[in-house]
Amino acid sequence: MSSRVSGDPEKEKEEEEEEDDEEEEEGSVNPTEVKMSQIVMPGHSNHRQELSVGQLLKWIDSSACLSAERHAGCPCITASMDDIHFEHTISVGQVVNIKAKVNRAFNTSMEVDVQVSCEDLFSDRHWRVCHAFATFVTQRSNTGKKVILKPVVPHTEKEQVEYSVAAERRRVRMLHDDIIKDLLSHGSVLQADNTAVGHAVAAEKTKVESVELVLPPHANHQVNTFGGQIMAWMVNVATIAASRLCRAHPTLRSIDMLTFRGPSQVGDRLLLRAIVNNAFKNSMEVGVRAEAYHEAGPNRHINSAFMTFEVLDDHRKLCTLPRIRPEPLEGERRFQEAIARKKIRLDRKYIISQKQGEVPLSVPWDPRNQVYLSYNNVSALKMLAARKNWRLSSEKDKVRLFTLEHKSMLSFRVESEVDVPAHRAFRLLAELSDRPSWDPHYQNCELIYRVDDDDFLYRVVTPSVRQGGVGSPTSAQPGEGIQDFILLASKRKPCGSGDPYVIALRSVSLPTHPPH
Repeated sequence: MSSRVSGDPEKEKEEEEEEDDEEEEEGSVNPTEVKMSQIVMPGHSNHRQELSVGQLLKWIDSSACLSAERHAGCPCITASMDDIHFEHTISVGQVVNIKAKVNRAFNTSMEVDVQVSCEDLFSDRHWRVCHAFATFVTQRSNTGKKVILKPVVPHTEKEQVEYSVAAERRRVRMLHDDIIKDLLSHGSVLQADNTAVGHAVAAEKTKVESVELVLPPHANHQVNTFGGQIMAWMVNVATIAASRLCRAHPTLRSIDMLTFRGPSQVGDRLLLRAIVNNAFKNSMEVGVRAEAYHEAGPNRHINSAFMTFEVLDDHRKLCTLPRIRPEPLEGERRFQEAIARKKIRLDRKYIISQKQGEVPLSVPWDPRNQVYLSYNNVSALKMLAARKNWRLSSEKDKVRLFTLEHKSMLSFRVESEVDVPAHRAFRLLAELSDRPSWDPHYQNCELIYRVDDDDFLYRVVTPSVRQGGVGSPTSAQPGEGIQDFILLASKRKPCGSGDPYVIALRSVSLPTHPPH
């Protein structure tokens, strides 16, 4: 497993702050938490004497499964794994530390949070390698009935936030496939002209086909093929396909969300196929398909994955990759879908993956990135509200004003207790169109687009803060000194015990409504 080491002192400082926050809460032990530590031996490594991603995925899946079963009290299987981005390298002789815990249970499925870090025993350095979210489901009982999971009880503020945000991540998972279909059906993906590309490599030259016989050592304690083993085999064929394009040793940078469609057992043959779907300037996407069959039985599609590879030179700089010439029909489809998935990765990185202080104040809104904007909108508010270092600045008439200063960002929080049922207060605050009738900071509020049942776009007109406060002698006169915004309003009712009512607002930009 190879990666560029960041060397960014600000990023390292932020990681240290996160570790300090975790240490502060170590007094409360999560009952589902599982820790695993493994020293990297030569047999776990690749040609660079660095831990292979396949081996790491085995350890991640094993840790996550143990955590899920600790909560469920019964056998569990891997249903899916969210996108994983590998940040740093792990060398032979270093220690891999994995911590897994259940964030939330949803009837028969649960989200497991897996954090992977590396430890150098000689320098006492620690650094984060990757952060993954896995979904596990319970196996049916002997009578065929589904096992209903008990709810997770958060013990700390951090666990409460993860518990709440888990519902938003589940929403993203359920819409993932629809987003790609929507991108393709609306013609949002630019069609590339491959016929004019000189020296392009034919995609069929990167094809890999390999068969694995599932033996007892490949099975878990339920006699099903171990999910981590399947992922490791998929990484293996994907790496070969990528190598055939670049004629070098590629680096696996990320794996898109993958879903296990069905189980396989000892004695099955696993047919693994891989091909380079598309090659961009410095990265390539490899598609992998895994099918299981037993002797003369039909093939069963059990998994598909999309992996992004890069190639680094001797100075750890990105190399330019050759272009790919797709096969007719199916190859063209995979080629275009790879462009759609790259757009989704960029959207996720632009909207979700960055630190909150790095996210632009206003992000272009598009139907195809709406699910990520909504996720970031809700999760950022929940995480900001849960921070510990809020300071009480003033208090008047039972209204408390708190401030939080972090780097160049100043945040405000207003708290007030009212004798009104929460659902009624939510209904009043959530209807922004009625806000001008009781809030002088809103001159006008117009609903311009209903995204879905929970997300809406509003055009809001407010007095300019440069003209003075509302009601002050220097306030803007009618028609003068106003500001207008396009706000994405994400409204969430509690979907379980312990969830709050949420109304999250963030500024977005629309070409049909340029700012005045």
